[in-house]
Amino acid sequence: MKKGKLLWLALIVIFCFVMNAQTKPDHSKWDQLLILNVSKDGKVNYEGMIKDSPLFYEYFRSLSDTPPTEEWSKEEKLAYWINAYNAIALKMIMDNYPVKSINDLHDPWNQKFFRIKDKRYSLDEIEHQILRKMNEPRIHFLINCAANSSPKLWNMAYTAKNVNEALETKTREFINDPTKNVIEDEKINLSQIFEWYKDDFNKGDVAAFINQYSTVRINKVPKKSYKQYDWGLNKQ
Repeated sequence: MKKGKLLWLALIVIFCFVMNAQTKPDHSKWDQLLILNVSKDGKVNYEGMIKDSPLFYEYFRSLSDTPPTEEWSKEEKLAYWINAYNAIALKMIMDNYPVKSINDLHDPWNQKFFRIKDKRYSLDEIEHQILRKMNEPRIHFLINCAANSSPKLWNMAYTAKNVNEALETKTREFINDPTKNVIEDEKINLSQIFEWYKDDFNKGDVAAFINQYSTVRINKVPKKSYKQYDWGLNKQ
């Protein structure tokens, strides 16, 4: 009798574990695609990604089939939505390739491109209504909209285990990247990300936020110190 109860409890535990695993996406497919088709400097081999489209669409469907729930940790939700945003932007390019810029597409920011059950999401909705509301300003340095001036697309998938470290390292990397920002004693020329989302960074004190990561400290950000965004495609 005792053995039967123990077996029954073991089966219940295994069943619950399997069911829980099925409610979360497997980011390893995305990881594989990025390793194969994205360089260390964030440039994408779109032709290679298109060749690997069966694996890409398998991952993309898994995102739709396993949306976040209230039980997920903040790290799991962050990894999910950042990966989703990056995958959506990449898919929009793949579906219209060759294209010179995401802005060449029809209304790319408001297109309801991603579906979860009966609801569809656009890139703007994911960024502004989900990610920005998670009160984590460093997400701006992990999401990528397929543009040269965007933060580099990481050639690894974000996961609950690596997202916190990635938020820190990718923010520091972006701020100190001379192709994205020029931060010198005599010259300041910042990414427009800091202009567009000013209020996200230390309640509008952009200089104070930058000083947490920059190798050169600045006192303030002059009004005319933002460089024009390069929307050219981030292709290899």
